[in-house]
Amino acid sequence: MTLSPTARSTLRRHRDRARSDRAELYELLDSGLVCYLGLVLDGAPVVLPTGYGRDDDTLYLHGSSGAASLLAAGAGAPACVTVTRLDGIVYARSVFHFSMNYASAVIHGTARSITDVAAKRHGLRLIVEHLAPGSWRHARQPTRRELAATHVLALPLDEASVKVRSGPPVDDDEDVDAGAAWAGVLPVHRRWGPPICAPDLVADLDVPSHVTIRTPPCP
Repeated sequence: MTLSPTARSTLRRHRDRARSDRAELYELLDSGLVCYLGLVLDGAPVVLPTGYGRDDDTLYLHGSSGAASLLAAGAGAPACVTVTRLDGIVYARSVFHFSMNYASAVIHGTARSITDVAAKRHGLRLIVEHLAPGSWRHARQPTRRELAATHVLALPLDEASVKVRSGPPVDDDEDVDAGAAWAGVLPVHRRWGPPICAPDLVADLDVPSHVTIRTPPCP
């Protein structure tokens, strides 16, 4: 399936970096951990980082039930969500051509508040499982009071763009010929460190398998 471009989701600079395959949007969202929710609140722009989860063509976000930003988004305020994966720093021969290798997604749309208890639990499960796979069944389930204190938003992925930059620096010929500066890419790799056990953890509890599948056990 392809991304459906609109005036807002059509790239105007470096159009060669645009991706049209919806599968690339899914891959980027599934590989990320933090998104940024942007909207206009009381006449001023607000951009907030938060965790998220995806179910097919819907993105789920959550926060406090009293958060003004989520209440505004759920009431129909136009929203924009972005996710970026940094893959490397591009060192060029001229500072003008320094860049980054990255993949980014920009999603426009109108979110809806999830009020049905079963649907809210579904959205929260997606968010938890995206950030910490295997934890929904391992940890205690949310109570009705906790559910009431949590605001869950669902944002459709109908209007989105994906932009990717990869490869070496692109320098001017005269800078290449001069050979006066090193050029290349410094890759960025994400890795998990060893888990840090809670200081009040019961002594005979081992790190569960859904955590150790990402990391080595506690020392």
